[in-house]
Amino acid sequence: MISARVRSATAQCGSCRQSSSRVHGRYLRRLRDLTVAGVAVLLQVRVRRFRCGNRGCPAVTFVEQVDGLTAPHARLTQGLRELLTRIGLALAGRAGARLAAAVGVNVGRDTLLRLVKGLPDPAGTAVTVLGVDDFAFRRGRHYGTILVDMATRRPVEVFDGRDGDSLAGWLAQHPEVEIICRDRAGGYGEGARQGAPHAVQVADRFHLWQNLGQAVEKTVNAHRAQLARPGPPPPEDTPPQLVRPLPEKKIVTRLREHYTAVQELAAQGMSKAAIGRKLGLHQATVRKFVNARSLADLTAVTEQRSHLVDPFTGYLHQRWNDGERNATQLFREIQQQGYPGGELAVQRYLRRFRTGRGHAPHPGPKPPTVRQVTSWIMTHPDHLDPRDAAKLRDLRHRDRDLNRLVKHVRAFAVMMTGRHGNRLDEWIVAVEHDTLAPLAAFARNMRRDLDAIRNGLTLPHSSGAVEGTINRLKMIKRQMFGRAGLDLLRKRVLLAH
Repeated sequence: MISARVRSATAQCGSCRQSSSRVHGRYLRRLRDLTVAGVAVLLQVRVRRFRCGNRGCPAVTFVEQVDGLTAPHARLTQGLRELLTRIGLALAGRAGARLAAAVGVNVGRDTLLRLVKGLPDPAGTAVTVLGVDDFAFRRGRHYGTILVDMATRRPVEVFDGRDGDSLAGWLAQHPEVEIICRDRAGGYGEGARQGAPHAVQVADRFHLWQNLGQAVEKTVNAHRAQLARPGPPPPEDTPPQLVRPLPEKKIVTRLREHYTAVQELAAQGMSKAAIGRKLGLHQATVRKFVNARSLADLTAVTEQRSHLVDPFTGYLHQRWNDGERNATQLFREIQQQGYPGGELAVQRYLRRFRTGRGHAPHPGPKPPTVRQVTSWIMTHPDHLDPRDAAKLRDLRHRDRDLNRLVKHVRAFAVMMTGRHGNRLDEWIVAVEHDTLAPLAAFARNMRRDLDAIRNGLTLPHSSGAVEGTINRLKMIKRQMFGRAGLDLLRKRVLLAH
């Protein structure tokens, strides 16, 4: 314990800022201070209470304060308070309390959180280039929005929800914003138009490339049957087999019925919302059916679907050609090789060979997966492994659709990396006139946000700093184990750097 007293002749009133020398009384204040060599320090300061000479001041008496040491009603010195506040910002409650105890300061987690929540917001600065993106409090249920100053790469606001109205309200209070970097969410686009109609909106290139990759994967998935090299022809003495066509899948039948009903109601002049209410479909689903050029656009992705049995079909074909017809035995054999599914799926797959709806091809090299082919297409040719490049060339030679797909993707990559936004309209038209349904749907969807996408492919701005800030936000959120509210999360995101 260290004892001290103040020797100044006068003190300044905290309310009216007028000095006074009239001492009313004295008492002891005990303040916890920074540790010395790991030992806790307690300051015992004898302070005086003065009478305020200003008759218009609401304070009759006031206590003298020591600059840099005391604050009204505080039990911590300013030095210790700043240290605990920094610990709370970095580690929050429990972890912060453990670190403080390690350096000799015993403090509760609630005290640390209270210090963080009591911090003032950072001083506002003019933001000319703004980054906007959402994050999940609880994925699929509850979302928030974060705004980042792209010049300083620091967050400027965090609020609940991801609707355009909140963004429009914030932009209305910050008319200095000139450029808004965002993803392709329609809510943010509308909010930006309402709150800052003069600002230039820029769609992020990362999200564009990600959306293109999803369309490429759907297209490759629709051509899965072409990924395997054709096997050798059967021997001449093999008797011909009657191959019956596979029955139509239930999902294809359902798509056909919905597509026909939606097209008929749309031809009658009904709105998408009215069609959705009448058929019990979501408005986005109705929009997809209305915009589809034909039923083939909707059923292309469903024609071939991956299954747990797919990685083991080569072995099943080999054993079937060897004469093994017992599905249970074949199930046990592939189960030992890591098959995670059940026996019923194996029986269903082999049923086509028993009923004459197909025959097991002779085993050959294992075809590449859809993910592998998608990765080859989305990778720069100079960065591809020579073996993968050779496989991709073989696929392009055997399948004209995949060859055109690769050309479209590489043309988009050149346009994106070279910032040739003026080529976007030409690229969209070329893809829409092609027969690759998922890629054509991606191109048509780009027309809904064409100006922002063209700006994203032309201007140097991107949302990279926003994505990095969201990663830090996720770390902070998980550090608090999901038990903290928006007020504490907001303080830590805005103030912890």
